[in-house]
Amino acid sequence: MITIDNLLNRIQWDREFGRGDFKLGYYDRILEEIVRVSFSEIIFPAGRRDAIQVLTLDGVIHSIPLHRIKEVYRDNEMIWHREH
Repeated sequence: MITIDNLLNRIQWDREFGRGDFKLGYYDRILEEIVRVSFSEIIFPAGRRDAIQVLTLDGVIHSIPLHRIKEVYRDNEMIWHREH
């Protein structure tokens, strides 16, 4: 299975593969559930390869470690997952 960091790089840099509507599902420890966010809403912080950042509706930026990403969807079809 492809690692999450390799998959994120492929979505970001492979034009052909990166076409489509991508969503990531990450485990939110406060809500204790998987939260899905659009790939277009993700921030890749400079100098960090172990986390992404997500801007919430209340305007707060949360850092999400890559190990908490549990699902990836392309056009509403799950293309990658790891056990919760």
